[in-house]
Amino acid sequence: MDNIETTLNDPERFAAHTTGDPAKTRAFAIDAALSLVDDKCEDVLVLDVSKTSPVTDYIIIGTGTSERQMNAALRNASDIGEERGFPRFRKHIDERGAWQLADFVDVVIHLFEPNMRAHYDLEMLWGEAPRVDLPDRAPPGTSAS
Repeated sequence: MDNIETTLNDPERFAAHTTGDPAKTRAFAIDAALSLVDDKCEDVLVLDVSKTSPVTDYIIIGTGTSERQMNAALRNASDIGEERGFPRFRKHIDERGAWQLADFVDVVIHLFEPNMRAHYDLEMLWGEAPRVDLPDRAPPGTSAS
């Protein structure tokens, strides 16, 4: 049986996850994360998993205060994705609404209520992935306060 490294590096096993220009993908990930910050999500971080994940390039993790707030934040991030040529592939909400996911293929957003985020601890799961610094600026289409 092949080891996991060989399996993950086999191009026949997984579809390519990068669908376009890596710079545009990174810019979308940053702007989607900034949109979450603008929508009052807390502790938003972007992880570059392009070298370690066979299915996506960036994972965005954030904490929301309610199902309603997280829905609105994902809707706004989805609007940015549509504008940038990254349509949302799917959205998933757990049965309690405490974990919401939006999958844009090259970028995946996870929003959690605080206890659920601590329970799943995706930051630790992807602990070796480089963190992407978010600039101190307003997301496109918004005015700086």
